[in-house]
Amino acid sequence: MKKPLILVTNDDGIFAGGIRTLIEIAQELGEVFVMAPDAPQSATGHAITIREPLRFQRAKEFPDLEAYKCSGTPVDCVKLARGVLLKDRKIDLCVSGINHGSNASTNIIYSGTMSAAMEASMEGINSIGFSLLDFSEDADFSQSRDYVKSIMEHVLENGMTNGKLLNVNIPKLPKAELKGIKICRQADAKWEEVFEEKKDPMGQSYYWLTGKFANFDERPDIDIKALQGGYISIVPAMHDLTNEAAMEPLKVMEGIVI
Repeated sequence: MKKPLILVTNDDGIFAGGIRTLIEIAQELGEVFVMAPDAPQSATGHAITIREPLRFQRAKEFPDLEAYKCSGTPVDCVKLARGVLLKDRKIDLCVSGINHGSNASTNIIYSGTMSAAMEASMEGINSIGFSLLDFSEDADFSQSRDYVKSIMEHVLENGMTNGKLLNVNIPKLPKAELKGIKICRQADAKWEEVFEEKKDPMGQSYYWLTGKFANFDERPDIDIKALQGGYISIVPAMHDLTNEAAMEPLKVMEGIVI
């Protein structure tokens, strides 16, 4: 049987440890094609490059693979792979990550990792974004390796129903302490931001964005609680941001004629 074609990307850059682990897993499941940023692109969200040309070149870091590094954003990477190098081929699965750090809750809005996966899902490709709750460069991705592979296998074998995108977050725990998988809702949480003001040598002010992540959601099935309980959270996500519950009350405006 023909091997499924798996597109691998990320936002931490082609040199990151997480993408290496994801590539190794993908190689066990199908034919792998890599297109990733040539430098870290964390928190770029769904940004695309429109004011300068995009460039890509073969990634010598992966000599035995068809792998490329791109000057653009994670979304640019997916667009170039889909629209240029793989334009005549069917991509069976897009996987993004494994991200260094959480993309649970509203982090998905800022995440380059999840935006890359979302871009692929908008093109009708089954897509998964993977994130490990460890920001360190030497994060140990091996502890969750079997779970990542199992989730990818499930999607390749069964597809997805009523959607094309999964947001997968993994606690920073040894494998023996991971309790399994929970299908979750996206938590209603946000960053409580603080801007630290500092002075440069010329006496001019500059600012660093800091803060803490605050959860305001008490529902039992949210991703934040699953992760805190030692479970891997999977949130079925989508790009349609319509607030269905708010539509009916607003329809009174449809009768206004000015």
